[in-house]
Amino acid sequence: MTERLEQLDYTQKMARYGYSLYCEGNHPKDLIEQAVMAEDAGFDFLVISDHYHPWLPNQENSGFAWSILGAVAQATTKIDLATMVTCPIMRYHPAIVAQMAATMAVISDDRFTLGLGAGERLNEHVVGLGWPMAKERHLMLREAIEIIADLWGGEYVTYHGDYYQVDDARIFDLPDQEINTFLAAGGPSAAALAAELTDGICMTEPDDKLVEVYKEADGDADNIWGQVVIGWDPDEKTALQHVYEQFRFAVGGWKVQSELPNPAHFAAATKNVKPYDLASLISAGPDAKKHLDAMDKYLDIGVANLAIAYPGDKVESFMEFWAEKLRPKLRN
Repeated sequence: MTERLEQLDYTQKMARYGYSLYCEGNHPKDLIEQAVMAEDAGFDFLVISDHYHPWLPNQENSGFAWSILGAVAQATTKIDLATMVTCPIMRYHPAIVAQMAATMAVISDDRFTLGLGAGERLNEHVVGLGWPMAKERHLMLREAIEIIADLWGGEYVTYHGDYYQVDDARIFDLPDQEINTFLAAGGPSAAALAAELTDGICMTEPDDKLVEVYKEADGDADNIWGQVVIGWDPDEKTALQHVYEQFRFAVGGWKVQSELPNPAHFAAATKNVKPYDLASLISAGPDAKKHLDAMDKYLDIGVANLAIAYPGDKVESFMEFWAEKLRPKLRN
């Protein structure tokens, strides 16, 4: 760890650490309690997944992220909040996303960041509009982000695009400060789009090539977001089992994750996956150094805002582990 710290480029903004409110794996009320615990444990921010369906049938949860966010904003006082991420192109019209985000920023006293993405078929097909190809989704995303930015200007907006229409709309409740945004990137084109249209980029794998594309497109190096899964448990076998139950959908990679339509399909696609198959992909067990090494892979490529997703069932004990064993040894 000492060697890694010596190699750190101190011209980069020091990292912040967040906790992921994982809607697919937790009851909505439990997520509100977790948010309070995360604030007490010293996390800098919270992110929340915005799904209609869970990834897998065994998860049996997928509460409405924006209702949970509203409750979390009232249950906490200082921790920052963000979506990771919201898709503004199908299930929600971008004019509605603009209003939802503005309201969240107001009631949280400017603690809110809007994370955006091109979505997954799993969640977006439910409104019956089909599922466009990736290139078309990016074109839709461009229009959606333009509409959101226009509406945050506080004036009446009329917009006639190839995909969206806005007719004389205005958002009346706007926050005192501008709302920060970032865009999830699964490939180079999305990374370049993030640099062009939003304030930052988000990734769920430590991909230095995406960061390079983002920076070459003049993306803000201090606004790189990431999420890492930390499968902590006092028993390594139990930790790996929890990782398997909550995150085995990830073994297929982004092209699979974005295309399958419902949890039953993800269950079928992962029927031959075993817990040990995830051991080399996700940090699991009681060893703090193993988890720190997993986090360092993100920090080493410039991630400045790193969210921790915890798949276990000992949340209170994990918060203690974070505060006592991980947080004191992190880059800060």
